[in-house]
Amino acid sequence: MHNRIQQLREERGMTQVRLSVELGVSQETVSAYENGKHYPSVAMLLRLSKLFGASCDYILGQSDCRCGDTAALCDDEQRLLARYRALSAPARQKLAGYLGALRDTDNR
Repeated sequence: MHNRIQQLREERGMTQVRLSVELGVSQETVSAYENGKHYPSVAMLLRLSKLFGASCDYILGQSDCRCGDTAALCDDEQRLLARYRALSAPARQKLAGYLGALRDTDNR
């Protein structure tokens, strides 16, 4: 589990301090979660799930599918979604522009 919390935090470009502020805990607590020294409570796990848009099962390492609703996506769609989630906010905006342009040229 500790690797998933760190992975999700880093994908968002968050520091441990920033995550601790979001969760209302100390930076030391976040570090302990990431290092497997302590485990989040159910309530904290639900907060992490909501914050990262990932299922509790994914955070706990019980599933490789981040969200329960992505199970209906094909493998290519899941890979694209994972890559999208790893992008910074500015890169996501650029991608949205590229996709809009592709859609416009594809509809001609």
